[in-house]
Amino acid sequence: MTNATSAPPPAAARPGRAPASRALFDRASAVLPGGVNSPVRAFRAVGGDPLFIARAEGARLFDADGAEYIDYVGSWGPAILGHAHPAVVAAVQEAAARGLSFGAPTELEVRFAETLRALYPSIDMLRCVSSGTEATMSAIRAARGFTGRDVLVKFEGCYHGHADPLLVKAGSGLATFGAPDSAGVPEGAARNTLSLPYNDAAALEAAFAARGGDIAAVILEPVVGNMGCVPPEPGFLALVIDLCRKHGALSIFDEVMTGCRLARGGAQERFGLRPDLTTLGKIVGGGMPLAAYGGRADVMRVVSPLGPVYQAGTLSGNPVAVTAGLATLERLTPDLYERLERLGAALERGLRAAAEAASVTACVQRVGSMITLFFTRGPVRSWAEASTSDTKRFSAFHAGMLARGVYWPPSQYEAAFLSGAHTEQDIERTVAACREALAA
Repeated sequence: MTNATSAPPPAAARPGRAPASRALFDRASAVLPGGVNSPVRAFRAVGGDPLFIARAEGARLFDADGAEYIDYVGSWGPAILGHAHPAVVAAVQEAAARGLSFGAPTELEVRFAETLRALYPSIDMLRCVSSGTEATMSAIRAARGFTGRDVLVKFEGCYHGHADPLLVKAGSGLATFGAPDSAGVPEGAARNTLSLPYNDAAALEAAFAARGGDIAAVILEPVVGNMGCVPPEPGFLALVIDLCRKHGALSIFDEVMTGCRLARGGAQERFGLRPDLTTLGKIVGGGMPLAAYGGRADVMRVVSPLGPVYQAGTLSGNPVAVTAGLATLERLTPDLYERLERLGAALERGLRAAAEAASVTACVQRVGSMITLFFTRGPVRSWAEASTSDTKRFSAFHAGMLARGVYWPPSQYEAAFLSGAHTEQDIERTVAACREALAA
């Protein structure tokens, strides 16, 4: 797939110079909370108003005012092939012509499940759902149903969707239960969730020493993307799996973001590990509302109709969404990942050099095609370290990048993504924009 244009993108709309987006935001604010359908889209973390996107192609976004941007959000991860890949679009069009939804089994669902099982040796059986939140919520319920235990361990800075037990902030000690971190979440929903520092092996060992017989599961992003790109310390992921097995708990890798992003088989392929349960989304749905959870056959057999753990969904395994997923998965070749690694390394070098040239305190962290420029000294290994970032400087950087035609994630704490549609010229222009934005 080629980009929409090989010419340098025109100057993007600066704040106050995007009248169509401004008018749309005013209309949206009257009918949608904050004018958006997901909070990070509101640009609250970087100031100003969000841009409304009219269309996308390859590595480009085009907003409602006609401005063009090199895109590093990629629909927050799914667009690994680039936007509107012709083969994916054609497959979706053909599937839609056969019917949008049946509420009955299809051969497409079987092919999709077989494809994911081949990519993820840790998955014996899986269930399709419609969102990453639904996948993680269901995986946790299955883990509790299988083990007969209630306690869930999660890590600060890892995001697993907006289910009540997951919107929890840390307690006052390393192994104390958390408290609700959102209005509308009852105390009881947080009572059985332990929130620990990511990459802190001692805290995890202390939690198991204190409550190992009560822990149903440990869930984590194997490479965190929701506090910026934060890789695991050597041995940390293996420790999670080992402690779970030792104490009869289940390990859950939330690969909604990293699945098929860091390798065809996700982070577990990249690090050579097999968790008990896995959640997948984003890329596996090809940009459509599709996700899945799966793992060991004995665990998945507790899910209805085989077992007592109830979970259902009218649009689960939707034929159009599954078609988009299959068309994407078929195109995840070794050449694609080699290209993403090469482009990612070039962008990492360029961002680091730009920060050094501007004498800006910053660090760049990357795993494969996930990357973050943190405005703190680094390295960033946990939420406590990520939260030392200079968010005011990031906001100025973000505005400067937008003004130069680069659409970077509108939060210091979200990873940026590359796609197979990005080119070496895109990377060069992005680095040049970064150099100018930091100098300004």
